[in-house]
Amino acid sequence: MKTFLDWSAYDTYGIGDAYSGIPATGGNYAKAVAVCMRSRDCQNTGKGVMCPSFRITGERKHSTEARVAAFKAALNDGTDARAFADPRLDEAMDLCVSCKACKKECPSSVDMTLIKTEYLAQRHEILGVPRRTWLFGALPEWAGRHRAWLRFAIGLRNRSKWVAQCVEKWLGITSKRPIPMPAKKPFAGFTSGGVAPRGEVILFVDTFCHHFDPEIAEAATTVLEHAGYKVRIAKPAPGDAEPDRPLCCGRTYLTTGMVKQARHEGERVLAAFRGEIAAQTPIIGLEPSCLLSLRDELYSLGLGQEVGELGKQLYLIEEFLAREHQNKGLRLNLKPLDLPKALLHGHCHQKAFGVMKATRKVLNWIPGFSYDIVETSCCGMAGSFGLEAEHYDASLQMAEISLLPAVRAAGSDAPIIANGFSCRHQIEHGSGRQAVHTAVLLRDALVLN
Repeated sequence: MKTFLDWSAYDTYGIGDAYSGIPATGGNYAKAVAVCMRSRDCQNTGKGVMCPSFRITGERKHSTEARVAAFKAALNDGTDARAFADPRLDEAMDLCVSCKACKKECPSSVDMTLIKTEYLAQRHEILGVPRRTWLFGALPEWAGRHRAWLRFAIGLRNRSKWVAQCVEKWLGITSKRPIPMPAKKPFAGFTSGGVAPRGEVILFVDTFCHHFDPEIAEAATTVLEHAGYKVRIAKPAPGDAEPDRPLCCGRTYLTTGMVKQARHEGERVLAAFRGEIAAQTPIIGLEPSCLLSLRDELYSLGLGQEVGELGKQLYLIEEFLAREHQNKGLRLNLKPLDLPKALLHGHCHQKAFGVMKATRKVLNWIPGFSYDIVETSCCGMAGSFGLEAEHYDASLQMAEISLLPAVRAAGSDAPIIANGFSCRHQIEHGSGRQAVHTAVLLRDALVLN
């Protein structure tokens, strides 16, 4: 069976296991599906993230276990050429938000996010890429090549109810919520000057921070410089075919099943960082899903052993600061912010990859700063999921489980902390509150000379 992702890591899965039930077709991909041992942890409504769709419906068919069963049936009953167009898979995957929680919270570590990417890629091969999927997936190209046009189009759509309704009818993008608006100006990259006692770091500014929230990248640069580092903004490698388009992790392409495009972005990243791999320069990211995609899903694109080496140098900013604090004596000169108790919401990927501990550590450095952590599943926005007309209600239902009620219950002056771009969008739409990134809070707390 031809697969679009590299599933060789699952080559030995299921060997000698009488209960794995590996489908007759699908090769190593089928083995990845079959790691599910039906523990039913995905049908949990207590602490944790998994499974957001089951939490809002209470129906087994919207759990990871049921999705695995649907894949097994399709791979056993169909042929390789048509199995992924099976309508049972459409129904099973409809409410999957690619939260990555099953990889951590499932005892068998079912990676439904990656399984879904392969499924979508196979489906696109059979049926073609839908217009809306292409539009959302290609956001890095739209923002990088046609930024002015994109900003005009989004602004017009957000201002006009009639245009929004036309867009919903034509593309299936809900008219019930605004589309995030690109900032007036993108992030203006630069390299720090002067003496840097702690050496050099590279800041990987993702598509969302570059085009939508440049203040976050600016704040992160200020924090890192204050901590004693020379900050160099990640740039495409010399000879890159698109030298003026910022580097991209490929996340939007992966979640929409556009694997060829994701691989292209991965190749650009590896080319840009090839020298840094040898130099072991720390590479710092800001958007959880983007940076952690480079550390995880990049393996699935078959780009060689350099991916593993690169992964060792990739940190979210709070991970990097916490590591330097613990191992190398880093201390930031911070002042009290004179704010009421804040509310901290973790992005699904922060939870799935164990980053929340580092986030809590760096927030605890701010004198007198206190916060509560929202025990919540996925915020429901999940990239483009909450913008899709047929998923709008489900998106808000996920947010209403605990996130939005907690935000509304917090004082009107209480900071809401959310490092995920989608999370901040959902919070603002559902409550009218604007959430802030950890880097911005740290920047505001710096004692600057």
